[in-house]
Amino acid sequence: MSMNVGSPSGGDAPSMMATINTTPLVDVMLVLLIIFLITIPVITRTVKVDLPKAVNIPTQTKPENITVAVSKTGVIFWNDRQITNLNDLINQVKGAAVHKPQPEIHIRADAGARFEFVGRVLYGIQRGGIVKVGFLTEPDHGIRGSRH
Repeated sequence: MSMNVGSPSGGDAPSMMATINTTPLVDVMLVLLIIFLITIPVITRTVKVDLPKAVNIPTQTKPENITVAVSKTGVIFWNDRQITNLNDLINQVKGAAVHKPQPEIHIRADAGARFEFVGRVLYGIQRGGIVKVGFLTEPDHGIRGSRH
């Protein structure tokens, strides 16, 4: 710390101080820091609710269910038959949507497929009018981070 005792010229007239006094700034910042440290735990508390426990139930495959597969390269398959484009998929979905009760569509997407490909399939199913859509996945074997 420094202290200005007098003017360098030795006169009685006080000179202007050219340094910035940062002590009030530091005091204000410390007070704000303490306020934030006290209020953050109050903000992060949420209403206590009991969340449901998720259990993986195997899918009951019915003959009327439709499986739509998406390959790694984006090729779409309707029940093991290749679909040439999105309009054909929409037409297939529209044809299946008129059945009572409506069938479910199960999407099997390759793990390496881009999200864009799966998004197009979802868009086509939505445009076709099917309400129930599910994703088929491999079961988790309890070992994370390793592949067999």
